[in-house]
Amino acid sequence: MKALLLRGDSHWKDMKVENVEPPKPGRGEVLIEVYAAGLNPVDYKTASNGHPDWSYPHILGLDSAGIIRELGEGVTDWAIGDPVVYHGDLTRDGAFAEFNITTAHTISRIPDGISFENAAALPTAGYTAFQALHRKLPFDQIDTLLIHAGAGGVGGFGIQLAKAAGKTVISTASSHNHDHVLHLGADFVIDYKNEDVKAKVMNITEGRGVDAVVDTVSSQNATDSLDYLVHMGHLVYIAGAPDFSKVKPFTQVISYHEIALGAIHKADVQSQEDLSRMGDSMLAMVRHGKLETMLSEIVDLEGVPEALERLAGRHVSGKIVAKLK
Repeated sequence: MKALLLRGDSHWKDMKVENVEPPKPGRGEVLIEVYAAGLNPVDYKTASNGHPDWSYPHILGLDSAGIIRELGEGVTDWAIGDPVVYHGDLTRDGAFAEFNITTAHTISRIPDGISFENAAALPTAGYTAFQALHRKLPFDQIDTLLIHAGAGGVGGFGIQLAKAAGKTVISTASSHNHDHVLHLGADFVIDYKNEDVKAKVMNITEGRGVDAVVDTVSSQNATDSLDYLVHMGHLVYIAGAPDFSKVKPFTQVISYHEIALGAIHKADVQSQEDLSRMGDSMLAMVRHGKLETMLSEIVDLEGVPEALERLAGRHVSGKIVAKLK
């Protein structure tokens, strides 16, 4: 099969399409013929330093959509020919290849009317946002959220999910992305480069602050975000923990929520099955016009390294997907 091969740490810009042997599914696994694979910052970030569980050459790519071509032993709930999408295990070879292996209990069926490209735009960013909002936060107790980096994948999906639940959403973005973020449903957008974020948040909320912050930027940004929270507010952090010492014990009573979507692959099977449930929920929303996949660009397999370079330079709005079929 053809695959985009990573031949060493930090060599992701030099990846080339080469021929390798296709994988075989083990017990509880399925072989997927990959039709589309989503690109994410985690691809180049992890490839820059490598991973202790990898051997080279390695194949990147966590988000895959395609057709089941072979069933491993014990798989009874799926059939050859089923169209599916899934979030893959970062420690294993990934989706930038014609065929890929994944566990049968983590895949979601792609409904009629949703393309493989749109489905592949969902998993990493979409499931992360879904986990942040619907698995970590007491959503019924939250009215107003600040979701950082609304033009990014996690931020963009987060805005849509929050608005679908009837919440008031404030977001941050560069000025040239404000129209895009407002289109996704944000009620207010703050130009974090040229405006005082805290002052704007307090002005919008009439001095109260927000019930929850979803930070996708950095540990420092998460720390700064503590200033925007109400008493008993919630901070969800995805790109690094805040400085917990900033808030003295028994004062604001902040709840902290760490998100690490990929860690679920090392958990028990029951926990891993939530990947399938999150996928089913988001695909249903897409099918009924309640969620945009934010697919902005389609490249071929050879074009993945250059597209990852643009992701690394933060010159991308929306989701990039590689089309293989």
